[in-house]
Amino acid sequence: MSVLLETSLGDIVIDLETELCPKTCENFLKLCKVYYYNLNAFFNVSKDFLAQVGDPTATGTGGESVWSLIASQQGKQAPRYFSPEFIPRLKHTARGTVSMAVAPGIGSEKGGCGSQFFITLGDNIDYLDGKHAVFGHVVEGFDTLDKLNEVFVDQDGRPLKDVRIRHVEILDDPYDDPEGLVVPNSIPTRPPDNSTRIAEDEDPLATLPEEEAEAERRKAAARASALTLEMVGDLPFANVRPPENVLFVCKLNPVTRDEDLELIFSRFGTIMSCQVIRDKKTGDSLQYAFIEFDKREDAEQAYFKMQNVLVDDRRIWVDFSQSVARINGGWSNNPKMGPRLTKGRGKVGGFGGRDDLEETTRYRDGSEDRNESGYGMVFDVPSDTRHRRRSRSPRRDKSKERTRNRRSRSPRRDKERDRRRSHSRDRDRRDRERDRERDRYERRR
Repeated sequence: MSVLLETSLGDIVIDLETELCPKTCENFLKLCKVYYYNLNAFFNVSKDFLAQVGDPTATGTGGESVWSLIASQQGKQAPRYFSPEFIPRLKHTARGTVSMAVAPGIGSEKGGCGSQFFITLGDNIDYLDGKHAVFGHVVEGFDTLDKLNEVFVDQDGRPLKDVRIRHVEILDDPYDDPEGLVVPNSIPTRPPDNSTRIAEDEDPLATLPEEEAEAERRKAAARASALTLEMVGDLPFANVRPPENVLFVCKLNPVTRDEDLELIFSRFGTIMSCQVIRDKKTGDSLQYAFIEFDKREDAEQAYFKMQNVLVDDRRIWVDFSQSVARINGGWSNNPKMGPRLTKGRGKVGGFGGRDDLEETTRYRDGSEDRNESGYGMVFDVPSDTRHRRRSRSPRRDKSKERTRNRRSRSPRRDKERDRRRSHSRDRDRRDRERDRERDRYERRR
């Protein structure tokens, strides 16, 4: 007499000792018939020892015999457990031995067997002989037992990923049904312990159509890529989304200027910024641009109308921007939108970490200043509006610089001074960045 357990790790076939343990086997088979074990979780797994299941509450304290179940359905009282059948010749000598877990008596309630059972995962576990009643052996599915033996568990022995009995199929039942046994019309679809996880190891896309499954796989791959970019610093956070009011225009003619594009696209709405991206060394156009509209609806209208339009003898390509570089400093040279980083990596136009940035600040008239914070930024403003970091006396500046760089006779004192100076520069840099972000936020409001 056999039973097939379909688990989330594979199938297990159990042969029952119906002649030696008739009452235990009848209880087990009738509980299987009423789907009592369906979606039950393996709540206790010990490596090379045993795997326990059969408690609907998945706590180790629940479960009852089939006669107690029938009585509770009829509103009657009946013992929760029945007396175990200990057969001396049935021992826990081989891996795959199936035994009923014998519960101890509590108060006036006598101990015995209910619904919980376990499968041994090791050989020669004679410690269990005489304490738990053997009633079957695994004949197929030892590879499933190997997988069950290798699952990761917490400190209480519960698997970190649910391993459940999906369904139980009775291959042969020699017993008549007890009086009052009611078989449900449908198989349960939710686990009895009210858990939200059902066989977490199974593929959640297995029942979806191929198109939906492919879409879900692509979303999962995109989420994994976003997390990777967040860890390496190319994204501020994984759930960042590109702006919906910014268009990316490419395949431009090298002679096309910012003013030309702004004039062409301005008929769709107010343009906040329009910039053709250029090479930072040569100043040549890279033949793509970003156009930011005041409203998302204007950007959508421009997207539909300007696709493949002829501009300066070139058919342009228009799409919504996929770059999130504006969050990290922006791609715009517009002083209203703040500075842009002059060198980097990653998205279109190249925006990267601070190790890639130049240590100078270039102004519109071509002059440069060294940036003490290590950031290279381009300001599209006249040179006379630059930050006043130097005094009006060159001689005083040189004197201060010589004093600053003079080394004392104490290396420790010099090291401490350099450390304080470094902290001061970092603090000034953070203050400038905070003020710049506040000003940008106020202007956008």
